[in-house]
Amino acid sequence: MTIALKYPFIRTLVKSSYLDILGAVLVFAICFYKDFHGTIYYNGEITFGVPIYDLFSHIERGAYPLGITAMIGAVFSLLATRFTGKQSTTGPVIGLMTTINSGVNDFLFGNASAIISYPLTFVIFTFIVKRWSDGVKMRQRDLLYYLILFLGMVVGFSIVFLGGFLFGGRTDVLFLVVLSLTFGLSLGANIATAFKYEETWLSWIVYNIIQLFKAVLQINIANVAKYIYYLFNAVITLGDWKYNGDK
Repeated sequence: MTIALKYPFIRTLVKSSYLDILGAVLVFAICFYKDFHGTIYYNGEITFGVPIYDLFSHIERGAYPLGITAMIGAVFSLLATRFTGKQSTTGPVIGLMTTINSGVNDFLFGNASAIISYPLTFVIFTFIVKRWSDGVKMRQRDLLYYLILFLGMVVGFSIVFLGGFLFGGRTDVLFLVVLSLTFGLSLGANIATAFKYEETWLSWIVYNIIQLFKAVLQINIANVAKYIYYLFNAVITLGDWKYNGDK
């Protein structure tokens, strides 16, 4: 028996392959515009703005293509988000595979706490894949939901500041606070995803509002466009999970 959806148009947007392609192209174009592809890590230092014609000669000499791997990771991270919204196990699987790449890149860009935070993220994605493979059903928020969000923030702040203290990297307070907020929100959201809470995407809405606000303050038009897309995706996915339920 087919159950009628309360808002079928929202489900259509969430499942749209055209929005997948739009998002992937948008993220790739923004990365290319910001010259991410010209960033390499060589002899313990990051070099920006390496011309394309000179890029592969650096790689042949042993440079790590930090920018290229970051671009690939960004595109697949977007696809992981979209497929997770579709309630497809493919989403968490892609997220699991991109975690190692993202962790290495984040660490090289100065986030020393990545040594701790990304292994934890890897474990959480493994947990999501396991629960979704077992056929977890959508559930309404309860005491556990709020506990997950609270502990996510506590663990997020603890790991980021502990990582900065133990391993160095960037340790300016504003950087660590913003990093703690975004990491804490993502922790809570990912664990809530494993339990498939209807309100899971509320955390991603808050996360994207913070990132959008930061991009506006920096007058970074490219990132403004990217986080408008992410915010739109989080809003429609929240509506689909809350009002249309399981796929």
